Amino acid sequence: MSNRLQTEVLWCSSARRQRQIPTGLVRVGDTSVLPVRTVRDLGVYIDADVTMSAHVTAIVKACFAALRQIRSVRRSMTRTTLLTVVHALVVTKLDYYSSVLSGISGQLSQRLQPVFNASARLV
Repeated sequence: MSNRLQTEVLWCSSARRQRQIPTGLVRVGDTSVLPVRTVRDLGVYIDADVTMSAHVTAIVKACFAALRQIRSVRRSMTRTTLLTVVHALVVTKLDYYSSVLSGISGQLSQRLQPVFNASARLV
């Protein structure tokens, strides 16, 4: 019976040193594991160069998916209900990870701005 836990290995380093990291199997207990470029823990994606790029991509993707679903039913909602749904399904995703995103590059911050803009246009 599997407990659905998955062992992953992530080597973290600067982008410049990524080529120096071994790419072969790593032995963890009785298991050989191939290193990965991105891992997810508690909903936070961490990439090998610790830029949070994978995490920002995942947030943007999830938020736009929620906005598309909301857009398809918005005509059947009152404005108050629409605001509540956008807050519950989009803004909370951005808020939940705000502490993790503290200190990210300006370029990554710019990738989040279209989510706010699309949310405002929808409402």
